[in-house]
Amino acid sequence: MEPLYYLTSIYHLCIMSHINDTITALATPPGQGALGIIRVSGSQTIPIVNKLFRGKDLTQVDSHTIHLGTIRDDQNTIIDEVLVSIFKGPHSYTKEDVIEISSHGSQYILQKILSLLVTNGARLAKPGEFTQKAFLNGRFDLTQAEAVADLIASENAGMQQTAMKQMRGGFSDEIKNLREQLVHFASMIELELDFAEEDVEFADRGGLLELIEKIHVLIRSLIASFEYGNVIKNGIPTVIAGKPNAGKSTLLNALLNEEKAIVSDVAGTTRDFIEDQIYLDGIAFRFIDTAGIRQTDDKVESIGVERTLEKMKSAGLVIYLFDLVNESLASIDEQLRDLNTSEAPYLIVGNKVDQASEELRERLSKENAVFISAKERDNLEELKQRLKTFIDVPSQSNVVVTNTRHLQSLQQTDEALNRVVEGINMQMSNDLVAQDIRQSLFHLGEITGEVTTDDLLENIFSKFCIGK
Repeated sequence: MEPLYYLTSIYHLCIMSHINDTITALATPPGQGALGIIRVSGSQTIPIVNKLFRGKDLTQVDSHTIHLGTIRDDQNTIIDEVLVSIFKGPHSYTKEDVIEISSHGSQYILQKILSLLVTNGARLAKPGEFTQKAFLNGRFDLTQAEAVADLIASENAGMQQTAMKQMRGGFSDEIKNLREQLVHFASMIELELDFAEEDVEFADRGGLLELIEKIHVLIRSLIASFEYGNVIKNGIPTVIAGKPNAGKSTLLNALLNEEKAIVSDVAGTTRDFIEDQIYLDGIAFRFIDTAGIRQTDDKVESIGVERTLEKMKSAGLVIYLFDLVNESLASIDEQLRDLNTSEAPYLIVGNKVDQASEELRERLSKENAVFISAKERDNLEELKQRLKTFIDVPSQSNVVVTNTRHLQSLQQTDEALNRVVEGINMQMSNDLVAQDIRQSLFHLGEITGEVTTDDLLENIFSKFCIGK
């Protein structure tokens, strides 16, 4: 049997028992000779799989044990020799009884085993149903469940590490701590409502304002971290711009270490975007090679120039390339003036440093430029180091928000707390203040799943891959 990392596509199966418990099963057939896994979960898991398994009596074995045997059909025909791993609830992923059937990865064998399970009362699971079961059974909260999907989708070290922290409860702990602090004051305000006629005060308004200010600081740092979280997830769109023949395509090829873009001495060769990416410190830089910026009568090239200018406006970063051999000082000054009005952050790079005009090099030195030779691939490491300085890592918290749903709930919490402060300062009635505190608690609860709706859960888990 081949190692697990050869697994590719996933099938998911649920078995329905007489009390409508779900038994989930996933199969992963990577191709000839590799390992396939079917995972089954639910209260009737062990008796149903035991009907098909010939080896030890699975109803009598201990949890967290592995058993060799065969899977057979109703005619006692051997379908495959398998390993069966047993995890009895609540010590499993779903907190239900779970069995993993490790078979040979033939498509036919996996489909045959799944078919036998269905015949014995199974159904195919919906996307994310396995993890949804784990959430509903209290295995973890909603942010941790969402982190499972992020972990599966992770394409770089940054995504993997952030998802792993959230799956281990880092973000959840922050939110639960905030909520617990608010709950105490909310209960005191609610108590005051019960004694409204006596005009008594149980909640210290000064203490509540101090707490809200403390919570504001943390919430706003989490909100601010979303920009970095978005970079971790989606990378930094980095436009390579400059005049024709500045060496943009050569630089793209050098950074990617492959001949991705056509390089030519003919000006205006690049007329549309060429994209690819590299990872620096776990962050994807998505490089976009663009048409050279110049006035032209060529209609196609002029469209490319217009698109370049649009891309520069929406870029996370612009690498602006100057030709240190063929540019004029006046042209460089003009381009620098245009760059100073740029909406995106930019890094100035002087290319062809091996043949550079001393005058031009001296001028760009004043702009803190990086000097390279894209053709000779000189000084690319310094360029990469400078690129990494544009990664804005949040300093106040090691928890990073990567999910738009979490961001929206945090923003709504912040707004509700603003209304609490305003209500206290304006000496509004307790019922209005209490309502805004309840709203704050509601929005915080939405993040971790303490407050949920069927539509919310359907929306979240439907985005999971089949088999998880």
